[in-house]
Amino acid sequence: MYKNVSSINDFLPCSTPSQWVQNAVDNQDILLIDHANCEKKAASMALSFLFKHPDKSDLCFRMSKIAREELVHYEQVCSILSKRNIAYKHVAASRYASGLRKIIHSDEVRRFIDLLIIGAVVEARSCERFEKIAPKLDPILQKFYQGLLESEKRHFTIYLEFAYQYAAESNKTSCYVDSRIEKFLDTEKKLIELPDDQFQFHSGPVYFSH
Repeated sequence: MYKNVSSINDFLPCSTPSQWVQNAVDNQDILLIDHANCEKKAASMALSFLFKHPDKSDLCFRMSKIAREELVHYEQVCSILSKRNIAYKHVAASRYASGLRKIIHSDEVRRFIDLLIIGAVVEARSCERFEKIAPKLDPILQKFYQGLLESEKRHFTIYLEFAYQYAAESNKTSCYVDSRIEKFLDTEKKLIELPDDQFQFHSGPVYFSH
């Protein structure tokens, strides 16, 4: 079902709510700070695959490249923060990542596949949100976010392809991967659409100001 999907919008279960887009426009300092945090986390996730699966050379090669790209994006966001005199500050962890991780299998093989699926879901949502907010921002940020779209789409595809590849190598069918993707997307839809109490890059919509 999802193996050959090429469109982010065909993959994701819902669009980002318009209220979240307005939250992003109204809280651009938090948007940028949390975006920097997300890039660090994305690099960390890619690196974790290198450490945990050193025997999988194709995976390690791709994850090494993803980690480097994510860190470059982190540096770019930090540069924007500096130029805009926005102080980097701590932002509490959102419910998004923890919500997705709650349904990860505990056994090693299925956990590995689940983490690859989460990688695909997070990259897809990030790409969708970059595209949503870009037209609402000033020309510099608009160009920056539009420039990130291709790399996010590529990362999404890489994670998705590896989920199917390593599932097959573990004697699990494409239908198994499809069912796990459905599970994560169902959870992701709730996390994206339900109101949140604080605005963040991967939060749900916030209906009151902070």
